[in-house]
Amino acid sequence: MSNAVGGASALAAEFGAEFSTEFKAEFSAWHQAFKLLFEAQLAAQLSLILADAPPRLAEAISYAVQQGGKRIRPMLVMLGGHGADGAPLLPEHATLNQSPLWPAAIAVELIHGYSLIHDDLPSMDNDDLRRGKPTVHRAFDEATAILAGDALQSLAFGLLSDAQKLTDATRLAWVRLLSEGASRMVFGQHMDTTPATCAPTTAELSQMHQLKTGALLHAALMMGAVTKTPTVQAALAAFIRPLGLAFQIQDDILDATGSVEQLGKTPGKDAADHKASYVTVLGLDTARRHLRTTMAEAVQALAPLGQSADALRACAEFVLTRDH
Repeated sequence: MSNAVGGASALAAEFGAEFSTEFKAEFSAWHQAFKLLFEAQLAAQLSLILADAPPRLAEAISYAVQQGGKRIRPMLVMLGGHGADGAPLLPEHATLNQSPLWPAAIAVELIHGYSLIHDDLPSMDNDDLRRGKPTVHRAFDEATAILAGDALQSLAFGLLSDAQKLTDATRLAWVRLLSEGASRMVFGQHMDTTPATCAPTTAELSQMHQLKTGALLHAALMMGAVTKTPTVQAALAAFIRPLGLAFQIQDDILDATGSVEQLGKTPGKDAADHKASYVTVLGLDTARRHLRTTMAEAVQALAPLGQSADALRACAEFVLTRDH
């Protein structure tokens, strides 16, 4: 067992009462089925929105966003819109297939895809692998990669503006949430590439990653929850803030302990590039302790929602125990 998997398992065991639910296996199966459903919805949308794109650019865009990733952001959109009293703990896939939330779920993932393309560029993280295959600028060329990322941004907002079966207020709320999430993500990326210090404090790291990683996760969950009550929205916002940090802490731990086969990308880059991460700044053991307390904060925020938030609790456990 790798250090990454072993460490995650130990954390899950320690917090078993909080992060383990009686439907853990059901959630895992649901997540796998959701990913297949998402891939089908994404492919259908890409065939429409890329119909007039230059063939090589369309190929690069499809290469970047199809058949890969954990699809956490679109899943958060769907879970943010779920959880009404009397509803099943997990959205039924037959119902999901007809959900009006798909434009939001796909748009969030298109923005995420653009961010990964640009993050991998030579002027940024300069990475050769993403999701176990060559990065877009390696598979195509740097100019095509930049343009693919540019196109994904406008395509995402086009999807939102054309969404059907929704009120104008919902579409506007989606645009505002995604615009803010995307811009804050860019702010965080700038902080990461032009650090003020080579030895940031934990608070400074958290500020950067609330932007770079957490902002788009927040946008995803809240886009799904735009019609929820203010009380529910407040609980979800309190949950996603520490969850976004936990997601990044686990990423940093995996970068330090995982293998290229597990991660689908080059491990050890933070240390090799002398980048500040939770592991390089705090050390591995302290980073794991910080992950524990951050995850506990996220789960505690769901307490006012009772059993209706069990799917989000299972999602939190997935963040805690994932190995890629």
